[in-house]
Amino acid sequence: MIIPDWNVPAHVKALSTTRIGGFSQAPFYSNNLGLHVGDNSELVQKNRALLAQELPSVPIWLEQQHTTAVVDAANLLPQPVIADASVSRLRNVVCCVMTADCLPILLTNSSGSQVAAVHAGWRGLCDGIIEKTIASFSVPPSDIIVWLGPAIGASAFEVGDDVLARFCAQHSDDQQCFIPHGQRYLADIYQLARNRLHRLGIGDISGGQYCTHTQSQQFFSYRRDGQTGRMATLIWFE
Repeated sequence: MIIPDWNVPAHVKALSTTRIGGFSQAPFYSNNLGLHVGDNSELVQKNRALLAQELPSVPIWLEQQHTTAVVDAANLLPQPVIADASVSRLRNVVCCVMTADCLPILLTNSSGSQVAAVHAGWRGLCDGIIEKTIASFSVPPSDIIVWLGPAIGASAFEVGDDVLARFCAQHSDDQQCFIPHGQRYLADIYQLARNRLHRLGIGDISGGQYCTHTQSQQFFSYRRDGQTGRMATLIWFE
């Protein structure tokens, strides 16, 4: 597991799983937490049971569909709901997102009284999932602390003209996040997220040093492998 290195109160807890450990067989080897990818459901539940040993309660699993829906995790039952971010203002409620190249984002405020987990693919980023999640906090953006979890790196995330055009139509300075690569572009999803956070007035941003695509021993990657597992990134406060 990866424990975020960020400047938050001690009672805020967070972690991001890797593919290492667990019971799943190839191509989901071995700590796959996704029930929707074709893996043996009994093995996935065993993997989730291992994860549960690190948590104060059952995670709020989301049915992620690249939306901008943000839900209050404290008001949800354990079964999945369609959304791509969850927030909580209650102790020991675990916000959770699953990824295998998309960007998981964790947020809290300086007092650690609110937390959120965000699933941000390029569509969600462009459509405003970060902005909607920040709007759900009851503190100014300058009071929010952010960690960027494992996602596909800038050397591997190949996109077309359409993605470049959609981002730059909103903010021309996002052009810097796209490097020409033949007839396409290499996009820096970490910097695209940082740009949006900075525009909102958030300066305390950590993480963003991994690449799920190239670090194949540590992470699942949908773009690399097609059929593959999912990691989880989780946050709560005690």
